[in-house]
This record gives sequence, C-alpha cells and structure tokens, in this order.
Amino acid sequence: MGSPLEHVDVVIVGSGSAALCAGIAARAAGAETLMVEAAPWEMAGGNSRYTAGAMRFAYDDVDDLRPLLANPDDPRIATADFGSYTTDQFSIDLHGFNEGRDLSVEQRALIDESLPTMQWLAEMGVRFEPIWERQSFVQDGRHVFWGGLTLAAAGEGPGLVDAELAVYEELGGRIRYLSPVVDLVVADDDGRVVGVELAGGERISASSVVLACGGFEANRDLRVEHLGDEWAHAKVRGTPYNIGTGLRLAWAQGAARHGVYENCHATPMDRDMADFGNLDLPHLERKHYRKICYFLGVMVNADGDRFVDEGANFRNYTYAQFGRAVLEQPGHVAWQFFDAKVADLLYGEYRFHDASFIEADTLEALVASIDGIDQAATLATLVEFNAAVDDSVPFDPTVLDGRGAPGLNPPRSNWAQRLDTPPFRAYPVTGGITFTYGGLRVDEAGAVQRGDGSVVDGLFACGELVGGVFFGGYPGGSGLTSGAVFGRRAGAGAAAFAS
Repeated sequence: MGSPLEHVDVVIVGSGSAALCAGIAARAAGAETLMVEAAPWEMAGGNSRYTAGAMRFAYDDVDDLRPLLANPDDPRIATADFGSYTTDQFSIDLHGFNEGRDLSVEQRALIDESLPTMQWLAEMGVRFEPIWERQSFVQDGRHVFWGGLTLAAAGEGPGLVDAELAVYEELGGRIRYLSPVVDLVVADDDGRVVGVELAGGERISASSVVLACGGFEANRDLRVEHLGDEWAHAKVRGTPYNIGTGLRLAWAQGAARHGVYENCHATPMDRDMADFGNLDLPHLERKHYRKICYFLGVMVNADGDRFVDEGANFRNYTYAQFGRAVLEQPGHVAWQFFDAKVADLLYGEYRFHDASFIEADTLEALVASIDGIDQAATLATLVEFNAAVDDSVPFDPTVLDGRGAPGLNPPRSNWAQRLDTPPFRAYPVTGGITFTYGGLRVDEAGAVQRGDGSVVDGLFACGELVGGVFFGGYPGGSGLTSGAVFGRRAGAGAAAFAS
C-alpha cells in the first residue's frame, strides 16, 4: 500500500451535484477540500450532468421564485401562472409513492430544507429558470405551470454541474479526475476513516471523507441481484461510473443498508438508444432518449395489450414507475402511438433527428409495418380505445381533466383522445434506469450510521447513497433537490468533524 502524499480536511468522492454541494458547504465552512472523480474530465459530473436540471421544492408564490432566477426580468414571468407548491403538497406527493409507509426522516428533511437549499444555491451564484417548454402550457395567453415543478438550472443538468463546479473552485476547492477510489483508509487504533486509497496504491490522508459517487445502476450484476433478472436488459440513462463503489466501501465499515434496494427510478426510453447516456450530444439533445409523452397517446406491449393507465396522473408522477413497467413487458419493449392532433404537444425528444419511430397515414398501415408485435391484437386494442374515449369532457393538458376512456382495463383516467388524425406514429421504447433507491442511513450531519445507530467516525454520504428518500416512486425533480439538501448537510458535517 502506498504512503500518503498529501493531507486535506475533507475528501469528497464523486463530482455530481450532491458532491459539489458538499464541497461548496465544506469550503464555506473553512475546510480544505479535495474532490476525487473516477471519470475523465469530459465525463465527470455523475448522473447530474445527464439530467434536465429540474428541481422540485416547496414555495408559496412567485415571490419565492424571483430571487432564484437567472433572469428575473424575463417578460414572460409577468404573464405566467406559477401557482404554489406548499410543504403540505410536497408531503402528499412523496407519501403517495411510499406504498403505505409514513414519511421517513429523510423525506421530511427533503421537504423542509428544499426551499432553503435552493435559496442557498442562488446566494452562492447558482441560478435557475422556469421550465417553459416541459412544465407549462399556454392557455388564454398565459403560461400555466402544472405538476408542482417550475424551475430548472440554467443550462439544464450540464449547466447545474458547471455552475456548482465554478462556485466550488472559486471558493478554493480542488478536484482530480481519473482518480477512482478503491478503498477507505482506516485508523488502526479507533477505526476512524482517515483517507482514501486510489487505484494504483496512492493514498490521500483526510480528516473526513464524503461518499457522493452514486448508486449501483450501472452495475449489471447488482441490478440483477437487487432488482431482478429483467434489469440485466435495462438501458442506463446516465454515467457508466455509478457501479456501487460508495456502497461497497461503506458496507465494509459496518454501514447499515437503508431504504428499498429492490426499487429504482426508471423511465421509458428510446429502444434504440446506446446502453449508456451519451455526453457527446449537445446538452439540449442529451435528454432526447427519454420518451415520456405517453399520456398524450396509447402505450401497447408486444402482445398488443395496454399495460398502464397512461393518464393516471401528470407524467411527473408516473414516468419513474412506467420505465419499470415497460421493462417488465415481453421482450422488455413497448410502443407509444400518437396521431397528428398532439404533434405540437409532444416534447422535443420526439422530434430529434435520430428518434426511432414508424409513420403511416392509417392505423392499419402503421400497425402492419411494426415487426415484433402482435399486429391483430394491437389494432384491436387501438380500435377499442378509440371507441371508448369520452368526448363529452374537454381536453385540457394543464389539469387532470378527467377525459377518460370508460370500460377499459387498464383504465384511462385523463387526456384520452381518439387516434383519428393522420399521420400516425409509433415509437418503440424500453426501460432506462436512472438511479437506485437503496442506500445508507445517515444522521442529521450526513454521517454514515451502522445498524445499531452508531456512526462510522469520519465517514459521510450524500446523493444517491442516502437511503430512505424514495420507496415506490418519485415525483419528478426530487432527485436533484435531494442531492443538494443532503450534499449541503454532508459537506457541513464533514467540515465540522474535520475541525
């Protein structure tokens, strides 16, 4: 084993938003910090760089939003209806995914600290912008926001990472790339974590270590072990570097497993995407592999059957579950059908140059051109859907409009419209995993805990490594907010321990 070459107060493992928030908080507290990232510079930033940068947080009205904005003078703001998203509504939304569980300690922290953490980031120089395209519809000349999600980082996920990295480095924080951690250094006398060992044997001495290197979504074997055999076939939406390293290192120190290891955030994705996210694309195109406008059409599996209520709720509240639902279908695929009536409402991901789809002027011709699907059953399903649509209820994508298709199984609750306007399109999708829910238990300072409630001295964790935040699902935008909340906690806690 190599000898220590340097000593710092806090070593942070990882370089995504949670890691950067930890670094900013630690530097703001006066700690000397070094961030070590396994990826090269061009692939750094963890899963955060692959996101659309949306952050869910509680707010009362537009006055809570203005101080967070990169451009508070945008003329559209005067004609926008942002509504409110109270802590009570955030609580209801999270609880709705808990599968009967009460709100966890971690969820209450996420809710209560969401706005203060956004305000802290803005004060540090990280600014946000309204999600005009994906979270609002123009109605009577006003931008009406829906689903409780209103702001994203300027420049989306890459913009968030770049802005946080700039703040971290301006505060004097350092970062090293191509520096994968393979082990923790532990004091012989009392078991304190006192540094990290890098690949090649180099050791960095530290007074505390923050693990912020993601879950195990990019580790095929761990996916199969904890999520099930079908997850061997999942596309990975983000970085190939989240392979469970932080979990392995913490478990070796007696850390408790916490949360739901058998569940994860997953999303319907273009069937023909690469196995991992593609950072070579411009950031505005990087999210194009997602296909999450199923609520405007009909989604059918290879047997020709619908398998979810596409309009059960706003897509913010369903897409993380529907990715899993698609992956569990025969062949791990499904097809999303749309007609021309909704073409202008489909997100840009459906119009990118390499989006996979088939187009025809009739439903019969469209279905007949799809390989690998029960064509007769599929056409029958689409005809049955068309016949069931309740035209007496107006279509309104800004609310849960109640425009259903009675008598179907599964039911269709909202936004049902007949497929009757050519041209028609079918988009093949599969399941793409975003992040895993199982993680570690941490205390209020972000310190990693053992099963008996004691802490592993000198070891802290944040980001995807914090268990107990999500259980059966996820309201969109909560993940990045969770990373910021627990990253800030862990950085401050690690700095306090180091001092």
